Amino acid sequence: MTAREGKSANRKAAVLVAGSWGTALASVLASNGYHVSLWTRNEEQAEEINTKKQNGKYLPGCELPSGIEATTDMASVLDSAELALFVAPSGAMRQVARQAAPYLEDRTFVVHATKGFESDTLKRMSAVLSEELGRPQSSIVVLSGPSHAEEVIRKQPTTVVVASEESDKAEKAQDAFMNNAFRVYTNPDVVGVEVAGAIKNIIALGAGLSDGLQFGDNAKAALLTRGLAEIGRLGAAMGASPLTFAGLAGVGDLVVTCTSQHSRNWRAGSMLADGTPLETVLERMGMVVEGVRTTRAAYELSKQFKVEMPITAQLYAVLFQGRTPKDAVGELMGRLKTHEIEPLS
Repeated sequence: MTAREGKSANRKAAVLVAGSWGTALASVLASNGYHVSLWTRNEEQAEEINTKKQNGKYLPGCELPSGIEATTDMASVLDSAELALFVAPSGAMRQVARQAAPYLEDRTFVVHATKGFESDTLKRMSAVLSEELGRPQSSIVVLSGPSHAEEVIRKQPTTVVVASEESDKAEKAQDAFMNNAFRVYTNPDVVGVEVAGAIKNIIALGAGLSDGLQFGDNAKAALLTRGLAEIGRLGAAMGASPLTFAGLAGVGDLVVTCTSQHSRNWRAGSMLADGTPLETVLERMGMVVEGVRTTRAAYELSKQFKVEMPITAQLYAVLFQGRTPKDAVGELMGRLKTHEIEPLS
């Protein structure tokens, strides 16, 4: 037993829900010596995890550590948990949090690893959890960064960031997750980390479209760079630190999501490039594509905060207004000339 495993022995972590990312992070915690109780709505999925140590739908061919036990019983999942990790899709986060709230103990500290906004309210996930769990938003930790579940589950080197306004909470999460294959940094900028994690999924949709249309490396480099500018522009308007966008949650996550076929958002964008309807793409994916929901939310946020986000606007037009990808590119390339960096006043 390692020193870390000894420190975590007999401690319990609850993970909600058992998608690919939730399962991968449950594996990290189990490898660190936690007993992990993994919540799912699906009885068959729970049985597969418990008897075969696999989550075949989301992470096929990957063996799970023995320290993970899945169940559909929310009360037992949260009973005596030291840590509660929420990894529900953004559209389901409020419902899952509301279901968990009666069973969450005061001593349990809360982490979330979901990258998106709530569609109706445009709220970040930490705000949703704060409202439903009755906890200060400042106490909730956000985990984000460049981290494909398929690589994390196989213990390939990965580096992420945990953010909280309360430094002791961030450091506690850092201690819980960090090991030789999963390096964790802390950051006090919760807004920046959440905004970066959400908006990069939009840019990844665009990257998939660009690759699907065979626009080449020049176009993709421009998309990532100007996409990062949009992330920073909205983030700053919402109160984030510009430095966050140069780090793991910003440029790090943007690069990995826009350049890898592991990315659901990239794959969805690539499928849209050949004219496949959005509904068909989502049906074929079989998993949540956060970038689609986030595009709608970010489009509304750009109007709310009066922030120019041309890439987001064109993807919104492609996804929801019937614009063709080629016409969207034409609109972007034909915009009036402007500065890359605004002059100092």
